[in-house]
Amino acid sequence: MTDKTIFERDPSDPKRKEINPLLKLVLELGPLLVFFFANARGEWLAERFPALGSLGGPLFIATALFMVATATALSASWLLTRTLPIMPLVSGIVVFVFGALTLYLHSEMFIKMKPTIVNTLFGAVLLGGLAFGKSLLGYVFDSAFKLDAEGWRKLTLRWGLFFLFLAVTNEIVWRTFSTDAWVAFKVWGIMPITLIFTMSQMPLIMRHSLEEKQPGE
Repeated sequence: MTDKTIFERDPSDPKRKEINPLLKLVLELGPLLVFFFANARGEWLAERFPALGSLGGPLFIATALFMVATATALSASWLLTRTLPIMPLVSGIVVFVFGALTLYLHSEMFIKMKPTIVNTLFGAVLLGGLAFGKSLLGYVFDSAFKLDAEGWRKLTLRWGLFFLFLAVTNEIVWRTFSTDAWVAFKVWGIMPITLIFTMSQMPLIMRHSLEEKQPGE
């Protein structure tokens, strides 16, 4: 029977197709780097590509290129695995909807609210799944860790709350600081914060890690 699965399989599924971790990182971070570059060099791009200049200022050019880069990254994931990654797909849908509203209504507010919506959605999904006794972190960590039930519950709770923290932080930054400051924080601030949070969870992960059984045990 032909496998018609569209979305990525559960990390424990042996039929799940994996791609090179470095390539995966490029596909996930590439659109953000495109967004940052286009916003920083928006006037330069407008001078050399008049069609982009017709979109408006740097943020609108960055939004359009962000949408193209996101679509390209999702297409590449599909070509490599014949499935669509859940988290990037959800983020991509919000990018397309809010990006289209930004360009159509010529309002910066929509693209600036996108991280708030995405992080709130991720936090709500994780905490909601936890409320029903199910952890969805496997789709985030790709089975990088094997934890006991208590470990997954604690880690799911922490990540759910962390996503909500990112949502609140984004709202504070875009409503308080300049557009350039918000873009810089979105690209260069969120990643270090996320990395620090991830590393801070290692003690919990080590305490609840399950040992791999050797053959014959």
